[in-house]
Amino acid sequence: MTYQNALEAYITATNTHDFDEVRKILHPQAVYWFTDKSCTTPEQIRAYFENTWNLIREEVYSVRDVQWIAEGPQSAACIYTYCWEGYHEGKFVSGSGRGTNVFVKDAAGEWKLVHEHLSGAVQ
Repeated sequence: MTYQNALEAYITATNTHDFDEVRKILHPQAVYWFTDKSCTTPEQIRAYFENTWNLIREEVYSVRDVQWIAEGPQSAACIYTYCWEGYHEGKFVSGSGRGTNVFVKDAAGEWKLVHEHLSGAVQ
């Protein structure tokens, strides 16, 4: 699997709304920086994802305009625009923002997400 495939697998896993699927792509030391909170443990990351899935029902998450800004044999980083849509309290809602992901190869040679930074809405 390439780091590009790892990003695709991560998006697919996110849209399952099953954190056990997301966790398969995460490095054990993953750190997330969201607009409103930083998560530094797998338990914090799980709680954030599951809370979002509970707030935004039937959420569909996607990325566009992906640019790989650093590419190497052991790590790769990309920036992108993220988009989401779903239902909050029965009403259709959507939004977007900017994201950064950093992938690293683990000891088994698999690409894992070690950092994600999402910032608020793109105007």
